[in-house]
Amino acid sequence: MQARIIVVEDEPDLRDAVAEYLGASGYDVATAESAAAARTVLETQSFHLAILDIAMPGEDGLSLGRWLRSKMPIGIIYATAAGTALDRIVGLELGADDYVVKPYELREVLARVRSVLRRVPQPTEPQGAKAETTAKRRFMSFGSFHADLDGRFVTGADGTVVDLAKSEFDVLEVFLTRANRLLTRTAISEAIGFVEDSESSRAVDIRIMRLRKKIEADPANPKFLRTVRGEGYIFSLPTGESN
Repeated sequence: MQARIIVVEDEPDLRDAVAEYLGASGYDVATAESAAAARTVLETQSFHLAILDIAMPGEDGLSLGRWLRSKMPIGIIYATAAGTALDRIVGLELGADDYVVKPYELREVLARVRSVLRRVPQPTEPQGAKAETTAKRRFMSFGSFHADLDGRFVTGADGTVVDLAKSEFDVLEVFLTRANRLLTRTAISEAIGFVEDSESSRAVDIRIMRLRKKIEADPANPKFLRTVRGEGYIFSLPTGESN
């Protein structure tokens, strides 16, 4: 099944250009000229990824992104005007998977789309294929938490699923599969497929801050995800605890 993408952009020429380029690259693309129009489409259709312009008349892209997160598991890329760093930071804090700065090249959008889609749930497999791969699923534990790395979810001691954005799970998976190793921000960015720029370190820090709030009893004094001042981060996991 083709990955399905919705492009929400109020500039018609840009909207059509992005849709045409992604469609020619093998994706099933729908478009909407506003958040209101997107909501109408999204009430009856599901998508793997949304590209949302932040500054649209009426409801903005950040608000639409919050609504989307409450409705379906979906990757989100925000498009923001050059120089509006605050919008990008707010978007990342709300759980965005990536962002592009306008004006942007279509090749850059495609690279970011491919990067995010590698990290979001893929189209459902036929039942037979799913049954064959179930036994190969990867599970890891840390403290009272249990992570299904292939199902991409984490449960707590009571079995309740922890509410993690995809970008937060991406970071957690990097740490779980590289436990007890010092990781720099650059290494983390590369591992999650984040397209690095001058704000990539801040983006990693934001994801880690959000993650700590959800898996640490005391985020200010983390047990698992510790900061190594001037170096990076390390995920402390006692030997033998991961399986």
